[in-house]
Amino acid sequence: MFLLGENTSAGGSDTAPGTDLAALRARVATLNARYRHHGATAVLEGALNDPEAGRIAMVSSFGAESVALLHLVAMVDRKVPVLFIDTRLLFAETLAYQQEVAERLRLENVQVLRTDEATLQKRDPYGALRMGDTDACCALRKTLPLEQALAGYDGWITGRKRYQSGTRAALEFFELEDSTGRIKVNPLAHWGPEDVRAYMDENRLPRHPLVAQGYPSIGCAPCTSKVAPGEDPRAGRWRGQQKEECGIHFVNGRAVRQSA
Repeated sequence: MFLLGENTSAGGSDTAPGTDLAALRARVATLNARYRHHGATAVLEGALNDPEAGRIAMVSSFGAESVALLHLVAMVDRKVPVLFIDTRLLFAETLAYQQEVAERLRLENVQVLRTDEATLQKRDPYGALRMGDTDACCALRKTLPLEQALAGYDGWITGRKRYQSGTRAALEFFELEDSTGRIKVNPLAHWGPEDVRAYMDENRLPRHPLVAQGYPSIGCAPCTSKVAPGEDPRAGRWRGQQKEECGIHFVNGRAVRQSA
């Protein structure tokens, strides 16, 4: 487990001095051309073994669909670092599911990230920050530890998919975060919801227990509610607010909010 605070070197929102963004963009273009017609497994193997991709970690919420990509990673290399952010506000079911999946898939390098207690006490002493500023709460409990943990990597694997929103409709397998100089890898970019379900069924993968209870998208307990039939799957996230992302994904390399 890693406790991360304000004094931990983050690397997150600032490109390292001397970073050649033009060269990095060329690397990303090369990777996308090389794997354009490949499937998710080949893209994942390429990300983990291709020198153009560099040192890669996976970031997983162990949420509703996460087990599909986690299974793919486990089939390629169980030693891949898997970064799991424990905000200290997660459902108990998510914490239990994280342990169950890690054990079932025999993942050997799951790293639980938490903002350290001193930083939480300084910036959210009563645990009420979420009530007045959900963006600040996400930045403190999610974005901060993720940025800091990713400082030692050249890129990270995500479960983002094109179908999830219009802003992801042109999602490529490989992206560049300009301000960090890191490559983001999206092996499931071309998968639809039916592909995820079929993969989970075929491989008999365990479901997050809250999905059957009406939670198709699962985040922190205080900010996640059940979704009624016919509603958008993410309708239960920050219900009633103009907010759809926690901030752990980056726009032009910066940790900002974007459409789901």
